[in-house]
Amino acid sequence: MTEFKCSMCGGRAPLETRTFRCGCGGLYKLDFTPPEFSLSLIDKSQFNIFRYRAFMPLHNDLWSGITLGEGLTDTVAYKDGLYFKLDYAMPTLSFKDRGAAVLVWLCKTIGVDKVVQDSSGNAGNSVAAYCARAGIKCEIFVPKGTSPKKIKMIEYHGGKVTVVDGSRDDTADVCRKKASEEGLYYASHVYNPVFYQGTKTYVYELFEQMGRVPDNFFIPVGNGTLLLGCQTALTELFEAGLINKLPKLFIVQSEKCAPFYMADKEPRKITPGHTAAEGIAIGRPMRGVEILAGEYSGMREVVLIPESGILPARRELAENGFFTEHTTAAVYAGYKEYAKNNDILGDSVISLCGAGLKSEK
Repeated sequence: MTEFKCSMCGGRAPLETRTFRCGCGGLYKLDFTPPEFSLSLIDKSQFNIFRYRAFMPLHNDLWSGITLGEGLTDTVAYKDGLYFKLDYAMPTLSFKDRGAAVLVWLCKTIGVDKVVQDSSGNAGNSVAAYCARAGIKCEIFVPKGTSPKKIKMIEYHGGKVTVVDGSRDDTADVCRKKASEEGLYYASHVYNPVFYQGTKTYVYELFEQMGRVPDNFFIPVGNGTLLLGCQTALTELFEAGLINKLPKLFIVQSEKCAPFYMADKEPRKITPGHTAAEGIAIGRPMRGVEILAGEYSGMREVVLIPESGILPARRELAENGFFTEHTTAAVYAGYKEYAKNNDILGDSVISLCGAGLKSEK
């Protein structure tokens, strides 16, 4: 039986729980063991992430009325052994649709009629869209300075937007306070591990498309939603004997906001500076201890993004046909900076995780 399990005390809770963390204060992990990964278990009649539902903790067909056609994004060879996975080609133009689709499936399954969530924009767009599809009300909290186009998208989906006069971390505090005081369901892409059951499909698709996975993954990390999903799926493929080596994961962070850089068992305590990479401007990653615990057996390294490199990287991508938002371009800037002084062994992949129009003023 699939359950939530506290990462601190080991306490358990059913998937139906309306609390977003354990009474001891610990965050939940998902106690779920999928079958051994096999291409034969993929439902190839579905052109969305739910083609992989055999490897997800789904126990009903409500997903069929929630999917918006997320996933199955193309993987394109760029140059010099670098691939781009076009995850901006999603219903709400970002990779967060992968996780939101599964999280809203859970909300629908357990009868939630209203959710609250905090976001720098993309996760809020995703949750608002899938809640609209599922007939669930939502209120999204965003920090002051969030892209107006992201706010408008949430509102068009019928979501209420509350702008917090503070940082991304302050925004999360305000949202959690409301969830606790009013007994609302906190549909958090950070706190709820069901979200990562969606983001892990990023790796499934790469394997299905390429017949293998690249040697290196450059992953934007704020709260680590894509990182945690990738680690889970890559481990599944390795344990199934489908890949003979775990790829190296590069944790890409802004030089203005890098709590994982030079960190040991806990993220460094920092004061975030202003960065164009708003999607990863997280000074207090809630799953930071879990990420640093190193449950992934492959190599990992933190890469810093030079702020001065973000706009030139965005321009280069656009001039080659890839119009991305600043956070996505920042990951490419980090890759380029790293490649200047280091040999990258094998090929690499970057998620083009957000579309450019979303970050225009």
